[in-house]
Amino acid sequence: MAASASTSGGSRSGGGSGSGAGRPKNGGADGRAAAPPLPEPLRVPVADSHTHLDMLDRSSPKEGEETGPVVADAIAKAASVGVTTLIQVGCDVAGSHWAARTAEAWENVWATVALHPNEAPRIVLGDPEGWSRQGTREPGGDADLDVALAEIDALAALPQVRGVGETGLDYFRTGREGIAAQQRSFRRHIEIAKRHGKALVIHDREAHDDVLRILDEEGAPEAVVFHCYSGDAEMAKVCAEHGYLMSFAGNVTFRNAQPLRDALAVAPLELLLVETDAPFLTPAPYRGRPNAPYLVPVTLRAMAEVKGVDEDRLATAVAANAARAFGYGQPAPG
Repeated sequence: MAASASTSGGSRSGGGSGSGAGRPKNGGADGRAAAPPLPEPLRVPVADSHTHLDMLDRSSPKEGEETGPVVADAIAKAASVGVTTLIQVGCDVAGSHWAARTAEAWENVWATVALHPNEAPRIVLGDPEGWSRQGTREPGGDADLDVALAEIDALAALPQVRGVGETGLDYFRTGREGIAAQQRSFRRHIEIAKRHGKALVIHDREAHDDVLRILDEEGAPEAVVFHCYSGDAEMAKVCAEHGYLMSFAGNVTFRNAQPLRDALAVAPLELLLVETDAPFLTPAPYRGRPNAPYLVPVTLRAMAEVKGVDEDRLATAVAANAARAFGYGQPAPG
């Protein structure tokens, strides 16, 4: 596996180590199916607007390395097919620190930092039975949530951090007892994003109405991204009216995802992004195999077909939208 930073535009200085958790449950003798082949490179370079490099491999970097060879290889493979910018997304305090360090170390990797919507209830209520599959945890109450949010706030001030997320609401995995903690955390993330002038990256699962309501009540930041857009066409029209960006992932290619394609069809080009959410949501025809940023071209080409536009035109639009939303290629907001 390649370990050079040169293919992603050089490296920034950085030290320490980070760790991720979780990866797709794919088949194969080693527990993983074979990685999909490299797609044909894009003619117009784009960004993977939402990825989890820390979850691609559980092996620890060697001493003195910020990232291990799997992450370096993922960055190089993405660049080789025209995915030249990666937005590395934090989901908890440790992952957000990792994202910030990795964005400091790699020239074309930028970070977002946050507590995932399901992380807030774990902090407040604990996880004594391990329902989250991330280990048991004792309840810390609102005081521990405040401490975690203060760390996210501090990280959001860093110049290589260009977004606050993924935050939002997820009513699928967290029961009703966790809703208050999720909403409290979401409101605080909105405030952090506005104060630091960073994009707000939203995870919205089975909570559309509450997400839109809270954005209205708190006042949305200048840049709002609905990561892995999950609404229907009517919600896409609402997002467009508010200027919210909609980022589509590999699940838009799934056979049973016609509502997502209907939403994509009505979403304006100037509000579209493309993402992998790697290592999750591998696009068809590779569903069930490992996902990584180099597969963005597969999803983008499927999106272009739905939109009825030329691949290069869509790539040009999503590249400009990502640069505008996350503010790279210009001085960091202060």
